[in-house]
Amino acid sequence: MPTATQTAIASVVLEAADPGAAEAFYEEAFGLGDRVQVRAAGAEPSTGFRAFTLSLVVAQPSVVDSYINSAKAAGATVIKDPKKSMWGYGGVVQAPDGTLWKVATSAKKDKGPAVRAIDELVLLLGADDVKESKRFYEQQGLTVDRSFGSKYVQFANNDPHAIKLALYGRGALAKDAGVAPEGSGAHRIAIVTGDTAPFTDPDGFAWEHPTR
Repeated sequence: MPTATQTAIASVVLEAADPGAAEAFYEEAFGLGDRVQVRAAGAEPSTGFRAFTLSLVVAQPSVVDSYINSAKAAGATVIKDPKKSMWGYGGVVQAPDGTLWKVATSAKKDKGPAVRAIDELVLLLGADDVKESKRFYEQQGLTVDRSFGSKYVQFANNDPHAIKLALYGRGALAKDAGVAPEGSGAHRIAIVTGDTAPFTDPDGFAWEHPTR
């Protein structure tokens, strides 16, 4: 059986109608380098919520504001303005290609100057059955780091550069992002890992080998 480190997410590939424009957006908005790649969208239609979000976890509120503002300047639509909550401070934007991005921190107050740095990049998949998807990923070799029954699962990640994976109920993830949960068709994302055979999870998310 593969180990958790073998199934670390090296990058994600987002599908966009205009890959060049999407690449330019991500460089200007977030500067994520090779962890987020873009390719042309396939023929399968995609409507509504795509059942995933990507999250940037940062140090403090002023850094959240910095990334939200740079995303807005690059052409993103603000879905949720940054604000305090019981969990910290954060906001949600939608990139021009349709991907939903949350920028958040557990801190509620700034403790120093705003330094643009990303502590964690997290991929949250909206699962129809969190327990079933959890079992599936455990069979692929991932180790659970944190679990809240049928609501939320976070997998361990020993590589600080790798993308962290978490599962959330589809409806709860849509609510957290500030969008309606309805959607169908292509997810418009592929998850890239270099050490296991390609597979597709119970919710239709495809894991692939790197192509470049």
